[in-house]
Amino acid sequence: MTGRQPKIDLENIPAPAEGLLVTHFLIVRNVARSRAFYADVLGGQVVLEENPCIVKLANSWIIMNPGGGPTPDKPDIAVVPYEPSNEVSSFLNLRVADIDACYRDWKAKGADFVTEPIDRGAEVRCYMRDPDGYLIEVGQATGMLEGKFAKKRPEDLPG
Repeated sequence: MTGRQPKIDLENIPAPAEGLLVTHFLIVRNVARSRAFYADVLGGQVVLEENPCIVKLANSWIIMNPGGGPTPDKPDIAVVPYEPSNEVSSFLNLRVADIDACYRDWKAKGADFVTEPIDRGAEVRCYMRDPDGYLIEVGQATGMLEGKFAKKRPEDLPG
């Protein structure tokens, strides 16, 4: 950013008049690149360009910043970008009405999918990674709408 004020959409700032709402905060290496992914590829609306960047994505918000060291409200905690690997302990879950259309559209816009959508019985789902390697599940409820759920794999059963 230069010396100009960042663009801000005051009507869509995640600030509830009552109760609460949920946002997802990501520590990113390049705010502009991540903002472009969540806005241009996934169709989000830029609410604030940066410091922090806020993108409204459907009925939620993705907040992005490059991180930093401890602050008075988190004195022993540094926030750092995710180091991509094949082990994750948290991921964003997007529920869509038409997974095939989303897959085609987002892939054409540059989304990095792990696989094509796979029918799991209860749902059809696939995964992709954002520019920092964060895992994102994309799923469409199918069988679960009729009370059908995925069968347990033998390795998932106690015993």
